[in-house]
Amino acid sequence: MTTAFTVDPWDPGYTAAIHLEALAELDATSAQLDLDVELPAAAWRPIAPDPATPPPEVLLIADGVRRIDARVWTSAPGDGGPMPGIAASCAAGIVRCVPGIPAEPVAVEVSRSLFSASPDATDIVTAAGGYRARRAPRSGMDDLVLALQSHLAQLEVDLAIRHRAESDEDDLLLVDGPLRGRTHLPRTVGYIKTHHTAYLPAPQAATVSQLRPGERTPVFLMGTSWRRHAWYVRLPAPAGMPWAGVVRCEASADLHLDALVRLADSVTHALPPLAGVGYKDPRAPQSLVPIGGLERLLRHRLGDARVLYRALRAAAARQERTAPRPPVPVR
Repeated sequence: MTTAFTVDPWDPGYTAAIHLEALAELDATSAQLDLDVELPAAAWRPIAPDPATPPPEVLLIADGVRRIDARVWTSAPGDGGPMPGIAASCAAGIVRCVPGIPAEPVAVEVSRSLFSASPDATDIVTAAGGYRARRAPRSGMDDLVLALQSHLAQLEVDLAIRHRAESDEDDLLLVDGPLRGRTHLPRTVGYIKTHHTAYLPAPQAATVSQLRPGERTPVFLMGTSWRRHAWYVRLPAPAGMPWAGVVRCEASADLHLDALVRLADSVTHALPPLAGVGYKDPRAPQSLVPIGGLERLLRHRLGDARVLYRALRAAAARQERTAPRPPVPVR
């Protein structure tokens, strides 16, 4: 049975500007903290990473981009009427960074999907490519975009696992965004560029404001709907704003203290040389140069949004012309 669908004429960008990581952070307003992991909470101070702990020999950075190509309505006989959905493209990639060598992308994968809560939704085939039907838990726009974001996060994880399986390098994987759903990956750190919640109490937050470029806070443990270790790092940034150039790093809650401190020091050594610059990226310095380059490549791989939108409209029109019409009752 083929799913009938129509394409909403509005530009999908009007409802696609939803920052899912921001939503997750805003929900986590009652985090339970253990501030005594590395230093007693009363003794917090900026920490310069141990010079004897080197940065990782190979740093892999995983990132992804997504785009809603069209809002659609899906329907099938007997399913209760049309249901909203989104036809979306997303791309995941990995860039390999070695000190002294230009960063290079080593893996890219593009996926196009139809997200709908309809149990009868089927793949959409267009002249510009196919959209695989994927089930969303509910039909609200937020639910559809969350399903898209979850698919993209899984795409990044699968790509990283495959790349590492094909390589014998002793690498560290940096994932752009919180570590949620990726804590099982070995040698992996989450990288959060923006801050939506003041997690630390005032005395410890003051330590963040005191950081100089290349310094970090002590490691602490935080728990919301999931647990992870975290620390803040300051990247090179113009002076003047208390949290300018500050990023948060996250690591598995299962790491022992010695390994955790080595990891935090190693990452703190690695990040400042990769910091973005303002004339190239308005999100600098938090948007690392390799991340900015990878995102540009991934957006290019998504294809022309106008071409895909027209292809979806044409596929919908073609389907409408060829769909069997219900019999006319005989009077």
